[in-house]
Amino acid sequence: MDAAIIGFGLGVGILVGMTGIGGGSLMTPLLILVFGVKPITAIGTDLAYAAVTKTVGGYKHWRQKTVDLKLSTWMALGSVPAAVGGVYALDLLERATGRDFDELLLTLLAGALLLTGTATLVRSFLKRFHERERGTVAMERRHKVAAVTLGVFVGFVLGVTSAGSGALIAVGLILLFRLVPTRVVGTDVFHAAILLWAAAAAHVVAGNVDFALAANILLGSVPGVWMGSHWSIRVHPAVLRTTLAVVLIGAGMALLGKAGLGIPPLALVPFPLGVIVLLVVTIIHERRARLRGAAPASQRRDVAAGAASARAAGARAAEVSRP
Repeated sequence: MDAAIIGFGLGVGILVGMTGIGGGSLMTPLLILVFGVKPITAIGTDLAYAAVTKTVGGYKHWRQKTVDLKLSTWMALGSVPAAVGGVYALDLLERATGRDFDELLLTLLAGALLLTGTATLVRSFLKRFHERERGTVAMERRHKVAAVTLGVFVGFVLGVTSAGSGALIAVGLILLFRLVPTRVVGTDVFHAAILLWAAAAAHVVAGNVDFALAANILLGSVPGVWMGSHWSIRVHPAVLRTTLAVVLIGAGMALLGKAGLGIPPLALVPFPLGVIVLLVVTIIHERRARLRGAAPASQRRDVAAGAASARAAGARAAEVSRP
């Protein structure tokens, strides 16, 4: 048992349950950069533990009725075969590149993290879509084609890098299907559980999974994702999403440096500072938004109280004036 890995698993599990993103995007670079795990083993192990973690989260969201089952099914029709194809493509890359494979894989993973971080930021600023949000989608032909296409793209990226399933699917659910936030998270986590089992099985066959390492992560991630899924309908995740986006972009740049592309350490300094600034700004913004929303209600209560006082005073005056 490794307490540090269990702790990281708990934190990542909570993020996954609350926001639907952050599993492979965070755990894979942590395993590589912090614990020194070989890249292809980190990817395979991450997918194996994440399959169990997101199954727990998906079941929790299904019980909370925050999952669009039809949409998840159509996405899975594209994502499952694409994920298996991505693992096969990874095996072909390893055979073709030989000694340079680790550096190439780090570069691919870094690119996926930068894409995922950007997608997460985009998701945070998609405010204009909120007015047209809906709880479910009538799956017409164009919706089915869009769901399968989105699944193919995300499934292949996941099979190769283990990253991106949460953030990329979430952005697609907002842009293409305009689901409400709770449905975005629930459908995202439920679909990811299906997708991850297919990708993890392919990595098990390829021999890329460290089962002892996966078990350590699961000790933290399973209770974490259950808690996060429970809180997802009670806690506003805007702060987490914005912070996570910056962390993912920073992790992507760190992996590019590890791959030998010459990213200087000083280039990474702005990212922890950016996390702190974004946290403060987002918290202030959320508090102001809550205060603006609470002000009319308090005013209505004051008006109601004033009206009640006036009626009571009128009643007392009427009582006094009676003969």
